[in-house]
Amino acid sequence: MTEPTPESFRALRIHQDEDVTRSDIETLTLNQLSAGDIVIRVRWSSLNYKDALAATGEGKILRTSPLNGGIDAAGTVIHSNHPGIKIDQAVLVTGYGLSQTHDGGYADYIRVPGEWVIPLPNALDPRSAMILGTAGLTAALALHRLELNGVAPTSGPILVSGASGGVGSIAINLLSDQGYQVIALSGKPDQHGYLKRLGADDVLLRTNMDFSHRPLQKARWAGAIDTAGGAILDWLISTTQPWGCIASIGMAAGTTLNTSVMPFILRGVGLLGITSAGCPTELRHQLWQKLGSEWKPSKLEDIVTNTVTLDTLQPTFRAMLDGKTHGRTLVKIES
Repeated sequence: MTEPTPESFRALRIHQDEDVTRSDIETLTLNQLSAGDIVIRVRWSSLNYKDALAATGEGKILRTSPLNGGIDAAGTVIHSNHPGIKIDQAVLVTGYGLSQTHDGGYADYIRVPGEWVIPLPNALDPRSAMILGTAGLTAALALHRLELNGVAPTSGPILVSGASGGVGSIAINLLSDQGYQVIALSGKPDQHGYLKRLGADDVLLRTNMDFSHRPLQKARWAGAIDTAGGAILDWLISTTQPWGCIASIGMAAGTTLNTSVMPFILRGVGLLGITSAGCPTELRHQLWQKLGSEWKPSKLEDIVTNTVTLDTLQPTFRAMLDGKTHGRTLVKIES
């Protein structure tokens, strides 16, 4: 097929009109894209929970409409007015305002401020960078903050909730590679083998657990990476060991936190909020360099469980929200 040009290319465009959200493939020109001093020919993107919420309207993600979907993008620079970013350079961009206030990566081209752009580490190409994407950066940020607060492989087991999701999958492999004992908490009994392959030492089935609220329970975990929120986060706070820490990432199980001060003042438990979209630029660069070197997960190809194109992307939004996906779904951007 003919390679798209900035004068005519395709994008998954999301329109939000009052209470109605619709998305479809549209033909755009570069002049219709959000402003920026870098133009990237996108080769790969990925599917994140936030993308599914935005495209279906089930989450109030868009702050302006219409916008191209996709909070991740990786490809090659075709235009640059920013020092340090060169034409033909392989780069990635994740988070910031993509698919919220700025056109995202579900398009042949994306235009962004140069400050948002990360040169690809040597060990990553656009595809492997998008296996990681926002999910990988989030998992790395969680581990970074846990370790800053004293958690180490010798501390004890680390629990990962929502274990079969994108962040959970990468977190399990990342922790295992770094020598941690990893306990996966999952609601999907058919994914136990998958989680063990990624490095989980044990898998707990969510339906077998008692998440009823008690301020303090038996201390079990040196730390946790929680992608669920709700009652699961309540339970984690009450079952974490003295001086342990929990990195709180998601809210798929609920947004309400029902706890007490007891775990914090009697055990010194730390609760760490994780937001990759707002990760400071310098730290973002540092973490991507680590993800492209000593923190590069060893099971990236196992974590990829689906690859779609712009034309086949939309059904996966509903599947993700219905809990019918696991691992990472890549989006191949090509005409």
